[in-house]
Amino acid sequence: MELQDYLTVARKRWLSIALVTALMIGLAAVATAVRTPMYQARSQVFVSVRTTGGTTSDLVQGSSFTQRQVKSYTDLVTSPRVLGPVVESLGLPTTPEALAGSITASNPLDTVLINITASAEDPQVAADVANATAESLAVQVTELEKPSDAAASPVEINTVRTATAPGAPYSPSRRLNLALGLLVGLALGIGLAVLRELLDTKVRSASDVERVTDTSVIGTIGFDDDAPEHPLIVQTSPHSHRAEAFRRLRTNLQFLDIADRPQSIVVTSAMPGEGKTTTSINLAISLADAGRHVVLVDGDLRRPSIAEYMGLEGSVGLTTVLIGKADADDVVQPWGNGYLHVLASGEVPPNPSELLGSRSMANLLEHLTKVYDVVLIDTAPLLPVTDAAILARLTGGALIVVGADKLHRQQLADAMSSLETVGARRLGVVLNRVLRRQSEGYTYYDYTSEHESAGGSAGGPAARVSGALGRVQRPSARRRRHRPPEAGTAAPTHERGSGAERGGGQQPATRTVDEIVSSEPATRSSYWPGEPLDGPPDVRL
Repeated sequence: MELQDYLTVARKRWLSIALVTALMIGLAAVATAVRTPMYQARSQVFVSVRTTGGTTSDLVQGSSFTQRQVKSYTDLVTSPRVLGPVVESLGLPTTPEALAGSITASNPLDTVLINITASAEDPQVAADVANATAESLAVQVTELEKPSDAAASPVEINTVRTATAPGAPYSPSRRLNLALGLLVGLALGIGLAVLRELLDTKVRSASDVERVTDTSVIGTIGFDDDAPEHPLIVQTSPHSHRAEAFRRLRTNLQFLDIADRPQSIVVTSAMPGEGKTTTSINLAISLADAGRHVVLVDGDLRRPSIAEYMGLEGSVGLTTVLIGKADADDVVQPWGNGYLHVLASGEVPPNPSELLGSRSMANLLEHLTKVYDVVLIDTAPLLPVTDAAILARLTGGALIVVGADKLHRQQLADAMSSLETVGARRLGVVLNRVLRRQSEGYTYYDYTSEHESAGGSAGGPAARVSGALGRVQRPSARRRRHRPPEAGTAAPTHERGSGAERGGGQQPATRTVDEIVSSEPATRSSYWPGEPLDGPPDVRL
């Protein structure tokens, strides 16, 4: 990891780092409070040698002797010979060996001074021990250096600094402990954050996607708690951040590859629950709002939901067409402003993969691409079943929806691999449900209209869905590409030939969804009375 990566981790996981740091500071404060205060007192002695003569030679010899011996005297301070009399004189409830652990002696470089430092829980006891040790050292050195002829000892130790009771404890140091707690907390917090980042394999940002695949992220949709209750965000809240994100996705998709622009697009995901269906619907509405003639196909024949979301008839649709029970133009339902049409899933079949991979499906896609500017197909997830990979091979490519903080990187890699295996084109990745703190690059201004702030869009769900179930005659392919039928005028019928040309008597050129439903109930038993079809018949276009 580079420095920028560490900074990114620190920004993303700043809260956990702060909590760990605060915890360590708190522990340091508690440890400081519960520890018994310790006091230090220091005395200092001077070592000298008595000389009988006053010549320079005598002084040099005495000085050399003192400097050689002072190291030995320093080590002698903590010996039982020196500390035994201290324990007895002060009446301390300890032994000389135990007392030695609370006394230190040092000799400053190139001096004949000895510093004696005593530590105790009581400041006065610390001072008394330091002074008593200095006196005991002087007595013991005098006895040790005394000549055998009972003459006076040539070595003399005098106290030059008497210890006094300290006013404040030297340990524990509150300031030092808190500083150490801060440093340890920061180091531990950052270390844990980096470890979590290395062990965390969930996809949360565009950079996580880039680690797995070279497929570009062409859209980032923000997280919204109300999305399940209001899936059609482009319609219900057209000025919201999420609606604007879908419009940016629409723009990016239109300029994805001008030389080879895909006309039929599969919208899928790696796993269920990543938001592929709501992404399909809102993208279709955005494209229709831009004046593109769009047909939204519910190709998820295992858990279809587009008809329910959009308030349309779902019992007839794609499966009805694929088994030859209806024409495609008869079951496509208009929705909204006239530019968007929806082909529901129909009844759930027992053989979805076979139907979607059939020649009938290929013929249907060929027909829809002639009639509409854009064909969007919502499919089942890639990893549980093969439906999406089959359809992606028949279309202009696949748009992969990735739920932020839901999908693991290996799952995304497996999904991309399944598309690559069948030779499907990967158009791009849509990162869905991204928290604002996880979004990269910039944030949005709260730029909404007075109309929306006052209570929503005039073109709300009721206004746009109104009349969606009321069937109208579809315009021909040529008229659809030109413009939607104008309000107050009857839409032209399909140019499909006379009834005699179709091999029957006089009959309407098209049938509405309601007529198909009423003429033959859409049940699984009517579609598949016996064994599953080996291969559905070609669709009648």
